[in-house]
Amino acid sequence: MSTEHPFNERHFSIQRLYLKDLSFESPNAPDIFRGPWKPQHELTLNTRITALETSVYEVVLAVTATVKVEDKTAFLVEVQQAGIFVAQGFTEEELRPLLGAYCPALLFPYAREVISDLSTKGSFPPLILQHINFDVLFAQHQPQDAAESKDSPKAQG
Repeated sequence: MSTEHPFNERHFSIQRLYLKDLSFESPNAPDIFRGPWKPQHELTLNTRITALETSVYEVVLAVTATVKVEDKTAFLVEVQQAGIFVAQGFTEEELRPLLGAYCPALLFPYAREVISDLSTKGSFPPLILQHINFDVLFAQHQPQDAAESKDSPKAQG
């Protein structure tokens, strides 16, 4: 008599979390410190997923935060926070949101901390990024990704 335990078939774990790349620029210092501080924030997020081997993936969350005062860039921070994750026994349908939403959500607090720390080290007020719902972002990009795949030209042989 064989008893199957479907929960034993699936395995997810974090192997490593690390800072992959980092850049801080303050192109208008010291002049930017002399005027009134009325910042405008812009945030860009990108995710890159790379299969390293069977069931092992690197997920990189790239965050670019740009702060401007009027038309001048006060500072720009680019962070690539990465992780190596093991995901075994998941279907492709389950794996996509796991790697595309859940893993970036795990990485985001680390990137947020780096950005806040660097803004203060650059002599600016801390830039505190608000919580981001990666599940919603992932869901919003699915129809767009499917349309791009459908509309992309196919190689003819």
